[in-house]
Amino acid sequence: MARALLWLRCDLRLHDNVLFAEAVSRVRAGAVAEVLPVYVFDERQFQDTSLGFHKTGPLRAKFLLESVSDLKSHLRSIGSDLLVASGRPELVLPSLLASSGKNVILTQREVTSEELSVDAGVKRACGARAKLELLWGATMIHVDDLPYPPEQVPNTFTSFRKRVEETSQPRALLPTPTRGQLPLPKGGPEFGPHSLALEPTWQGIPILGSTPAPGEPDARGVLPFRGGERAALARLAYYFDASTRHLARYFDTRNGLLGPDYSTKFAPWLALGCLSPRIVFHRVKEFEQKTGIANQSTYWVLFEMLWRDFFRFYALKHGTKIFLPGGPIDSDYRWPRDMALFGKWVAGQTGAPFVDACMRELAATGFMSNRGRQNVASYLVHDLNVDWRLGAMYFESVLLDYDVCSNYGNWVSIAGLTGGRVNVFNIAKQALEYDPDGAFVRHWVPELARLAGSLIHGPHRMSAADLAAHGIVLGTTYPAPAARPRAVPVAGVRDFRGASGGGQSGGGHSGSGGRGAAANGGGSSSARAPRDGERGRGRGAAQGDGGARGGAGAAATSVTVTDKRSGGRGARSVSMAAGDVSTTRTNPPTAVTSAGADPEGIAHAGPHTAQARWAQKRYEPPARVFQPKSDWERFG
Repeated sequence: MARALLWLRCDLRLHDNVLFAEAVSRVRAGAVAEVLPVYVFDERQFQDTSLGFHKTGPLRAKFLLESVSDLKSHLRSIGSDLLVASGRPELVLPSLLASSGKNVILTQREVTSEELSVDAGVKRACGARAKLELLWGATMIHVDDLPYPPEQVPNTFTSFRKRVEETSQPRALLPTPTRGQLPLPKGGPEFGPHSLALEPTWQGIPILGSTPAPGEPDARGVLPFRGGERAALARLAYYFDASTRHLARYFDTRNGLLGPDYSTKFAPWLALGCLSPRIVFHRVKEFEQKTGIANQSTYWVLFEMLWRDFFRFYALKHGTKIFLPGGPIDSDYRWPRDMALFGKWVAGQTGAPFVDACMRELAATGFMSNRGRQNVASYLVHDLNVDWRLGAMYFESVLLDYDVCSNYGNWVSIAGLTGGRVNVFNIAKQALEYDPDGAFVRHWVPELARLAGSLIHGPHRMSAADLAAHGIVLGTTYPAPAARPRAVPVAGVRDFRGASGGGQSGGGHSGSGGRGAAANGGGSSSARAPRDGERGRGRGAAQGDGGARGGAGAAATSVTVTDKRSGGRGARSVSMAAGDVSTTRTNPPTAVTSAGADPEGIAHAGPHTAQARWAQKRYEPPARVFQPKSDWERFG
């Protein structure tokens, strides 16, 4: 009797799921008689990293556990079930195969190194007893519907987006299985040491199960996220409800920092596959048809979803390069690893209030706005000059919406390792633009709460006497800046340049360096095969919604840095000021100047190769009356 194991990973849903649709089809055709859905808590994903935190931290693990529990309950409601096990898939899955008859293991195709390694291990362990079939289901646009082979996907989102929007459309939703369509194996719930009767519990999670489970979501968070398909669909229905008009206003609210509805907040459910990216597309189209509103906002949600697709195809094209210190451009820059500065960044104790507020929100809730993610990543890499892979590993541990491709793709981008332009954020100007009254910083950094209005963004610009009047002593009640603050004018403050910050030495730390790479002491890095528990690929921030917004810039005293990350192909000098940025890239024997002012306070450093520039033209979708303001809008 033929048995199909449905090996669930980041596809924890019944709706629009290629595994369930394929299983139903084979049952109908008589090719399969038994269907056993399986989820394995892979112990390697919960190990301690050499940086002192779990590869999958408690908040993300809790959201995962809730999602697995919801899927098990949902399957039971249609006469099926989910076998939940802990261990290694290459050890668990072979024990679930039928002893006689044909076996097939259906699983979603992944594209990155750790997942591919596990796939290979499962295939070896099963041998001739079962065939492992990999099915595509992670993107809004199917890989087979791209206008070019995956290995020819452009390296820049603009080029990718233009071509895909012209030629490709998301496919129709796959049917949701109903009662009786997924017949379980006969003979009871026991399968050797594993059982369908086993409920997923915190104690059953490898390694973390021996520690206390997280409590209720932090009340300060933007949303009390709960894992699972049903919560995901409820959020989708709420945000796209025609009466609330949240979707119709998305473009104008997406850069918010506080509250549940400034963005869709779909990211955590998309990351675990509790929500299909295609259902987002089709529900947007239904909203447009029902309300007659097809505007900048409805388009922008799909624009963000296409970013998510892009990074998966980018990872498929570049493979392990997106995890190595030099990135896809093979840079030979030796990334410093100052663990003291990294620790301040993690703890939200950098002395940059906007950065600290974002990092504290992340640690407490597992979520951070897209705007926040862009800024904290830029600060770690460009202001503190710390190895980008450390930030990537930390994001992997704590983000509810951690997704390997989107996050790691964004980290190599912020580190300037893609060949495109390098975006350096002026944190002070960004804070004034997106948190003008300081409400967000006041929410998460209470020790500065007595500073009125925008003064909260620059305590280092105030005199010691003024700070003392508000109960603040820099270096005691709130840290002095860890990096030299960039210049930005603040009303009522004469000296806005601030004091110089901490050093940026290599740090001499030996430890985990992200997939396939590790750093040696003294801030140098070299590639090697990682050890178990230290492969923290940490692919940066999730798919929190957000984008760039224009604003008036002001010239100010500039700070000049020299960047040698261009793989030995010449140094790049970036002069950074508040909205006044000039970039000179020196490539002997001639000098080439590019870039200019950006009203957002984002320094656009020149591309590492002349052929790999970001497209500058704006794209106007057919039959629409607006155009995107910037294609560099997604961090995750």
